Amino acid sequence: MGLTLNPTAFRAWTQLCAGALSSARAEIDALNVFPVPDSDTGTNAYLTFASGADAVAGMPADVSFAELVKAYVDGLLTGAKGNTGVILSQLVRACFRDLDLEGGDVTAEDVAKSFAAASDAAWAAVGAPVEGTILSVAKAAAAGATDSAAAGVDGRTVFGEAARAAREALARTPEQMPLLARAGVVDAGGRALVVVLDATEQALTGRIPKPAASTIPVPAVGAGDDLSADGPSYEVMYLLEADDDHIAGLRAALLPLGDSLVVVGGDRLWNVHVHVDDVGAAIEAGIAAGRPYRIAVTHFADQMAQSPRSGRVVIAATTGEGLTALCSEAGAMTLEFTRDRPLTIAEMSASLRDAGADEVIVLPNNQRYVRQFEAAAQAARQDGIRVAVIPTHAQVQGLAALAVHDPGLGFDEVVVAMSSAAAHTQHGAVTIATEPGMTMVGPCDVGDVLGVVAGDFAVVGQDILAVAYEVIDRILSPAGEMLTVVMGEGAEGLIEQSISQYLRTLRPDVDLVVYDGGQENYPLFIAVE
Repeated sequence: MGLTLNPTAFRAWTQLCAGALSSARAEIDALNVFPVPDSDTGTNAYLTFASGADAVAGMPADVSFAELVKAYVDGLLTGAKGNTGVILSQLVRACFRDLDLEGGDVTAEDVAKSFAAASDAAWAAVGAPVEGTILSVAKAAAAGATDSAAAGVDGRTVFGEAARAAREALARTPEQMPLLARAGVVDAGGRALVVVLDATEQALTGRIPKPAASTIPVPAVGAGDDLSADGPSYEVMYLLEADDDHIAGLRAALLPLGDSLVVVGGDRLWNVHVHVDDVGAAIEAGIAAGRPYRIAVTHFADQMAQSPRSGRVVIAATTGEGLTALCSEAGAMTLEFTRDRPLTIAEMSASLRDAGADEVIVLPNNQRYVRQFEAAAQAARQDGIRVAVIPTHAQVQGLAALAVHDPGLGFDEVVVAMSSAAAHTQHGAVTIATEPGMTMVGPCDVGDVLGVVAGDFAVVGQDILAVAYEVIDRILSPAGEMLTVVMGEGAEGLIEQSISQYLRTLRPDVDLVVYDGGQENYPLFIAVE
């Protein structure tokens, strides 16, 4: 009996894996002693899978299963963090590579072949493979899947046997690596893989596997010389656009520079991870092979020392040159995004890390970014940074929150004030339909003017001003004191004067503030405070 693959179950599985790693993140971080004891393996695994889940969540409901899987594996690859995140992304990518994603039915033999392909790909991706790591756990899972498929069981049982074999292999990792045995722990990367496999077994069977043991019954040692890797000083990561036939040369150039080399990907998109002393040489190797970008360099000594931070920073996600300038003038550090260039979890995490403050308040200003910023915030909190993510779903809510930020107030007090200001800001917008569709008030065609109220399409019309008036009518409560309008691309002519005249007729007691936001796709953002 085969397994039936479908987009709905796949979407749920991506969320389940991310959630399972979120729950296990602190535990896995505490196991992290190899290759560098920087206590971030669980966080990196979680952020990697959160990136994949977010890529799937951003896909339209009507895409094919193959497109959904491609979005997921690409999201894992581009969002992969750390040695473990990169290897996990390759395991998942290889596992799905040869499956028939449109046929829908996957046999036990298909599952076993996928596990074997994933293990082979991960071992091939690592420059100097070591037993007692995530690679050993992946190999054991593949062997368990192959043996059970040969015994004639069904596809679900194959997954269960692969997960069981992985748990057993994880328990053996201290026998394979003395460093783990001295620390009294199992391998952190292997534990992350077991979490993913257990989540998959749960999704397929409904059973919750017994958790794998993370520690072994030997005296644990303190983090002394034995746990301080006497290796390169820097972690270098970058994405690389390069022809596949250039990768062998890249590996050959990087391997002598240091250790922990992992290069994964395919179809001209690669993720490169290596530990080196010569950062420039590692980047130059990427330039020789193709186009490296999103380059990240971490100095392990700085990371483990956790240099002191001070002060408070407000980070605001913004769209449009005018809105970005407004937020900057109000004292926020801005992260600008567009529809074609959305923010990534990696950028969000870097912004929290690089802010240099021990208190950070985040204004996502986009419904889709709230959960992503919270994921990045969880990692930052492990570094001792105090982070509050205020769930602003619109740019105008962010402006309202910024307006009440007082650096002289305590952190908790100012977060409450900013949250209250954002929550009490009624918001709407005007946009233009780019494709036919169905809204909560009926169908719309390309070119129709759509009015948005609290995140939902509530008005369909033909004229920007007429739709704007209706949006204002819906959000302007009797207690409203100020109407804010942010004009973007497409807001031409006498819109400001017309809205001012309309407001004087409708509610002369309400003040009007107009900004030039410059945002794309939305001629008008509208808010009432």
